[in-house]
Order: sequence, then C-alpha cells, then structure tokens
Amino acid sequence: MSANRTARPRSAALRGASTKQQASRQRRRTLLVLGAALAAVVLIAGGVYLLKPGPESSEGGQAAGEMTVHGTDKYPYLVGEPGAGEQAPDFTLPATTGEDVSLSDYRGQSVLLYFQEGVMCQPCFDQITALEKQADDLEKAGIDQVLSISTDPVEVSAQKSRDMGLSTPTLADPDLTVSRNYDTNSYGMMGGSHNGHSFLLISPEGEIRWRADYGGKPKYVMFLPVDQLLADMRADLKEGA
Repeated sequence: MSANRTARPRSAALRGASTKQQASRQRRRTLLVLGAALAAVVLIAGGVYLLKPGPESSEGGQAAGEMTVHGTDKYPYLVGEPGAGEQAPDFTLPATTGEDVSLSDYRGQSVLLYFQEGVMCQPCFDQITALEKQADDLEKAGIDQVLSISTDPVEVSAQKSRDMGLSTPTLADPDLTVSRNYDTNSYGMMGGSHNGHSFLLISPEGEIRWRADYGGKPKYVMFLPVDQLLADMRADLKEGA
C-alpha cells in the first residue's frame, strides 16, 4: 500500500513535467511560426520596394523621383521640372546664326525650346529638319519660333546646320548652365553630361505652358514625328485647360 501511495505522487509529478514540456514545445513552435511569418512579410515588402520605381539621380540618366510616363508606347515621355505654370528661366547663349540669343528677345511670341543631345545624335538634327518641313503645322499650333539648345560648341553646331541646310537657331550651352536650370540633362542616356530630347512650349509672357522629356527612360526616344509631338502637346494643353 505504501509503495502504491509513493508511486502515485511520482506519476503525477511526471505527468506535470510532461505537460510543462509539451507547453514549452508548443510555445517554441508558435514562436517559430510567427518568426517565419514575419520574415516572409519582410521579404515580400522588400521585394515590392525593389520592384517599385525609385528615385534616380541625373547621373543615371533619369530625373529624381517617381514620375508618370505619358504619351504612347512607342513615344513615351516624362514631364520634368520646371513645368507648366512656372516662369521659364531666361538665358542668353551664342547661336548658329552668329549672334547671342536671349529667350527674352522673343517676349510676345510663343517659343518651342528643343533641348537635344548634339551633333553626335543624327536623329536629333533630323528632328530639326522635320520641324522645319512642317513649319506651317507648327504655326497653326500657335508656335512662332523654334530654338534648339545643345551642349556642343557653337562652331560645331553651326557646321552641322550648314551641312544640313538648316535655318533653325541652335544655341550652345557647353557648360550646361541653361540645361541644368531646366533640368533637361536628366532625361537622356549620357549620364547627365548631355541633354536628352526635351521640348518646352513658352508662352508670349515667358511662362512654361507645356513640357515633354522624351529622351530618358523607358525608351530613350531621340526622334519623333512632328505630328506626334503636336498631338501630345494639344492633349496635355487640353487636359490642363
């Protein structure tokens, strides 16, 4: 009888220990499951962050910040700053016409600024040819003057213009002062050292009415049909009206 009385408490103690061990194991399993779930959440969140377009510096050929892509699949464009509604920074640069040209010289006229990569980009000068051929269409769209701006020395652009028989003034911005003021060197493929393919419509009052930066990601467009340019401009102006 005494042996039985001694055995029962020992059995109870063992059962109690076993219950505590099971509870401990259950807690460990629960913690492991929660830890795995938390790790999965972190990995998923990290993956989403990596896939999400993030800020890129102008050194990478893309303007900083997340931006909406406009236009068509074939001719997409971004819209940088300064943009529509802002005063256009004035400038004075030497031109292929042999004189210094200031934006303020055209106050009272609607001016299309065309920032381009330079003579190493044949499509960029083909763009000027296309604009000149459709001068009547530009005039109907309310554009009085086109000014092209590149980072090439003026003599280089002047020779190219003569070779191609172009009359549109190309302005020289070799130190990128004007290009950086307009941030057009952030929309190309040359790491910020050259412009991409940007257009800005300046009102007679000197205000930016429309902007489109075609030369950067995702397609690095270096030529687009004038009809497409005008269609994009009209659509954006109508949307902003």
